[in-house]
Amino acid sequence: MTDSNDKPIALITGGARGIGYASAQALKADGHRPVLADICGDGVASAAERLGAVGIRCDMGDPLEIRSLFDRIESEFGPVTTLVNNAGIALPGTFLEYGLDEFRRVLDVNLIGAFVALQRAARTMVQQGIRGSIINMSSVNAQVAIPAIPAYCASKGGVMQITKAAALALAPHDIRVNAVGPGSIDTAMMASVNADPAAMRTAMSRTPLKRAGTAREVGDVVAFLASDKASYITGETIYVDGGRLVLNYTC
Repeated sequence: MTDSNDKPIALITGGARGIGYASAQALKADGHRPVLADICGDGVASAAERLGAVGIRCDMGDPLEIRSLFDRIESEFGPVTTLVNNAGIALPGTFLEYGLDEFRRVLDVNLIGAFVALQRAARTMVQQGIRGSIINMSSVNAQVAIPAIPAYCASKGGVMQITKAAALALAPHDIRVNAVGPGSIDTAMMASVNADPAAMRTAMSRTPLKRAGTAREVGDVVAFLASDKASYITGETIYVDGGRLVLNYTC
C-alpha cells in the first residue's frame, strides 16, 4: 500500500462542505492527498476528520492568510500539485441598493482570493518543475446573470477570464488551468430555491435535464480535470449545468 505521504497533494478551498467536500472525496478516490481549507474552522476540522484528510482554517478573502496557508502546507506536507479554487460567497441583495462593501467582499473571496491562490500555487509549481493542475470554480453566472447577485456574476465572469489568462501564461511550464461552471446544484447555496416550490419550478424550467445536479457530479468533473485523462485540456470552462446554457427558451 502506498503511504499517504507519497501521494500528490490537492488543496481544496471552501472544502468543508458542498462542492468543495465532494471534490475532495473524488480527488482522494483518484489517489490524491486532500488538504481542505475553509473559513469555518470547526467545519473544516470535522470535514477533514470524516475524510481522513488535513483541514486548515483560512479566510480566502485575505491574501496574507492565503499565502500563509501555502507556506504551511509546503512546510508540513509538501508542494500543492492540484489546486481547486472553490471557495465562494454570493451575498444577494436588491440591485439599486447593493452596497459597495458587499460587492467588494464577494470579489475579495471569489476573484481576488482565487487569483492569489492560483498565483501562489503556480509559483511553486514553476520553481519545482511540477506539471500541476489548477481548477477554478466558475458558474453559469459567468455567462448568464441574475440581478439579485451582481457581485457574484461579476466575480464568476472574472474567474472565467483569469482562467484563460493563467492557462496561457502557464502552458510553457506544462501547468494546466481550467474552470468548472456549475448550474443549479443541490447545495446550501441553493437551499432557498429548494424551499420555494415556485422558485424551484423556475429553476427547472431552464434546466433541460429537469433536476438539480449533485455536488459529487461537479466533484467528478474536478477530478477529471486534475487527472491525466485531461492532459490536453487547458483554458477551458466545463459547464455542469444540466443543459442550461444551450437552452434558448423556457417551458
